[in-house]
Amino acid sequence: MGGGVGGIGASPVRPDGALKVRGEFAFSSDLWADDMLWGATLRSPHPSATIRGIDVGAALAVPGVYAVLTADDVPGDRHYGLEVADQPVLAVDEVCYRGEPVAIVAADHPETARRAAERIVVDYGVREPVTDPEVALAGGRLVRHVPIRKGDPAAVAEVVVTGEYRVGMQDQAFLGPESGLAVPAPDGGVELYVATQWLHADQRQVAAALGLPVELVRLSLAGVGGAFGAREDLSMQVHASLLALRTGRPVKMVYGREESFVGHVHRHPAILRYEHGATRDGELVYVRARILLDGGAYTSTTPAVVANAASLGVGPYRVPNVTVDAYGVHTNNPPCGAMRGFGAVQACFGYESQMDRLAEAVGLDPVEVRVRNALAEGGSMPTGQVVEGPAPVARLLELVRDRPAPPPVGDDPRQLPGGVANTTAPEQVVRGVGYAIGIKNVCFSEGFDDHATARVRLELIGGEPTALVHTAAAEVGQGLVTVQAQIARTELGVERVVVATADTSVGSAGSSSASRQTYMTGGAVRAACRAVRAALLARLAGGSGAGADDGGVADDGGAVGDGGVVGDGGTVGDGGGRVAGGGLELAGGVIRDAAGRTLGTLVDLLAAGPVERSVRWRHRPTRPLDPVTGQGDAHVQYAFAAHRATVDVDPELGLVRVVEIATAQDVGRAINPQAVLGQIQGGTAQGLGLALMEELQVVDGVIRNPSFTDYLIPTILDVPPMAVDVLELADPHAPYGLRGVGEPPTISATPAIVAAIRAATGLPLARVPVRPEHLTGTG
Repeated sequence: MGGGVGGIGASPVRPDGALKVRGEFAFSSDLWADDMLWGATLRSPHPSATIRGIDVGAALAVPGVYAVLTADDVPGDRHYGLEVADQPVLAVDEVCYRGEPVAIVAADHPETARRAAERIVVDYGVREPVTDPEVALAGGRLVRHVPIRKGDPAAVAEVVVTGEYRVGMQDQAFLGPESGLAVPAPDGGVELYVATQWLHADQRQVAAALGLPVELVRLSLAGVGGAFGAREDLSMQVHASLLALRTGRPVKMVYGREESFVGHVHRHPAILRYEHGATRDGELVYVRARILLDGGAYTSTTPAVVANAASLGVGPYRVPNVTVDAYGVHTNNPPCGAMRGFGAVQACFGYESQMDRLAEAVGLDPVEVRVRNALAEGGSMPTGQVVEGPAPVARLLELVRDRPAPPPVGDDPRQLPGGVANTTAPEQVVRGVGYAIGIKNVCFSEGFDDHATARVRLELIGGEPTALVHTAAAEVGQGLVTVQAQIARTELGVERVVVATADTSVGSAGSSSASRQTYMTGGAVRAACRAVRAALLARLAGGSGAGADDGGVADDGGAVGDGGVVGDGGTVGDGGGRVAGGGLELAGGVIRDAAGRTLGTLVDLLAAGPVERSVRWRHRPTRPLDPVTGQGDAHVQYAFAAHRATVDVDPELGLVRVVEIATAQDVGRAINPQAVLGQIQGGTAQGLGLALMEELQVVDGVIRNPSFTDYLIPTILDVPPMAVDVLELADPHAPYGLRGVGEPPTISATPAIVAAIRAATGLPLARVPVRPEHLTGTG
C-alpha cells in the first residue's frame, strides 16, 4: 500500500541522514555556549563503602576551578529514580557500586575539572560487596517478585525437560556518550540541552533535586547518538544543572567512554531455571520457571523488567498450566535497567533453549514442536490475557524455515570462521542451523497512564500550506521525526511539514522506549491532525469550530474509539494525501465533495488565519497484574519475530561465523518500510552481539572491560546477510494497525544463533554470550 510522496507507507529521505553520514550532525557532545565551564565527576573506586568524610579544599585551590559540590550542596531532593527515588544525586553516607558519583567540579577547562576532581579526598570505610544475586535474594535484597499462576500447579506430563541458563550483562553500546549543556536562566531556572529518551521524566527529577518548580526547569532535546534504554535514567542532567546554578555560567558535561560504562544502566544479568512438561507428541502440558534478575545497586526500571520477564516468560506458546516466579534483587554491581527487549530477551533465551530440548526429547523437528504449540489470535497468555489481534507465530516460523539455505562453505578464507588469518581449514568447519521465536509487549503496561501529546498547527508560510508538528518525543536514531512528518502529510494532505525540536514546552510524549513512540506519538500526531482537519472543514461550512489560532485542546481521557483515531486498522487516511472526513476529501491542498466537485482550497481556508490543535492521546487501558496470581490484562499489544540462524563453527579454535540470518516479523503496518527494515536488521545485530561477544565482565563489582577495545560489539564484518520477511497484519486497536517494531528482532536472534551452534557442535551451551572456551572445552 503506497503512502504517496512522503506519506505513510513511503520511505522519504531522513532529514538527519546525510548529516550523519557526512559527520556533520550536531550531537549533544558538540554543544557550546559563550563563557562556558566544564563539569567533571568524582566517582567511587569501591563497590560498597561508607563515607566518613570528604575534603574538597585541594580541589577548590586548583586555578580555574569555580565550584566543587557534594551531597550537602543539593538544594532539593537528594535522591531520584524513574520508579523509586532511591539513587543519590551525589553519594550521601555510603556508596553502593563502583563508579557512583560522589562529588562534581566546574572549571574553565575539561582537563582542569578532571584534575581537580582527582584532588578531592574521600575517607571511605570499605565493606564487602554483595555481588551474587542468589546471595542477595537470600539476604532480603528483593526489589520485586512477580508470580504467574495459571491452571494446575501440580500438573504432570509424559516428557519432562529441565535446564538452567544464564545471560551476561550486556551494554547498550550507543554511539554518543552521556553529555549535555546546562544554562542558568534569568528567572532563576535552568535551560538544559541533553541527549535523553524522556524529556519530561528528566524534568520532573531534575526539578525535584534542584528544589525548583517544574516550570523553571526547561529541557530541549540535543542530538542523540543512540540510546537502547540507557538514556531513560538520569546521568549528568542534575549535576550540570547544579553547577550552572551555583556558578551562574553555562556548564557542559561529556563523559568519556570508560566513564559512560559506569554512567548508565545495563541489561540485567539473569539466572533462569526451566522445567517443561509435554505429551509424547510434543504438546506442552506445563511450564515451571524461576527467573532471577540482578538489578545492581539501585531500582531504576527493575520492577517493570521483572514483570515483563514473568508475563512473557513461557514465550508465544499455548500452555495450560504455568508456574513462574520472577525476582529482581539489589546487589553492589552496576545498576541495571532498560535495554532493548526489557526482560523478554533473558526469558526468550531460556524458553527457546527449552523448546529445542523438548524437540530432541520427543523426536520432532525444532520448528515443528514450536508450530504445534504456537499461540494464535484468541489464545490466552499465562496472565489470562486474550490475544485480540493477529498472532502469526506459526506462519513466522514457517517463513524462516522455508527460506532457501545459504550455499555450503567454500575455501575462501574470508568466508571461514578464522577469516583472512587463515587459521581455519575448510574441512574442519561444521555447520549448524537454529531457530527461535520471541514475544514482546509494546507500550507501557500494568495500568500506567501511558499517553503522548502532540500539537499541530496548519498555516500559510510563504503562501504555501505548512504543517508544524511539535511533540516532546525523543528522536534517538529510530527515524521518529520522519514518521511524524509522514503522518502529517497523510492526514492533512500537505507536502510541507516542519517538525519542531522536542522540548518540554509541549506536553509529555513519554519515553522513546518499549517500542512505543510510533504507536503513541504517532497516534497523538494523527489525532491532532484530524482535529485540525475537522476545524478546517467546520470553517469551510461557516462554523465556529475553527477560530484562527485558537489553540484548542482535545483529551480522549483514555477512551478507545475517539472518532476513528484509535482502531481503524490503517483504513482511514492512508492514501498519501487523500484524506476523507465528513463526506469530503482533502488531496493536494484541494477539498472536494463525494462527487469530486472542488469546494475550496487550503490556501483559501488558511487565509483567515492558522488552525492549531493539541491532543493528549492514550492507548486502550491496561491493569496491574494480580500480586498473588499474576493474572490481568497488563499489556497493550504483543509483537512477534522469528529467526533462523546458519553458522559455521571451527570447534578446534572455538570460532564462530554467522553465515546468514533469516528473520520474519509482523509489523502490523509499515509506516516507513525502510525504517522498519533498519530496525529489524539493527535489532538482529544487537542480538548477535549478545549471543557471541557482548558482555561486561564484572568481577567483585568492578567492570573489567570498560572500553570498546575490550567490550566487543559486532562490526560490519561480523554481521551476516539477512533475509527479511515483513508481514503487515493490522492490529485492530492501533493507529493504522501498526505494531511496535524496535525490540522483537533482538529477542529471538540470540537463542537462534546459540541453537545453531548447538546443532553444529552437539554442546549444551546454556550461557550467553558463547565464548571460544565454551566450544573448545577449555573453560
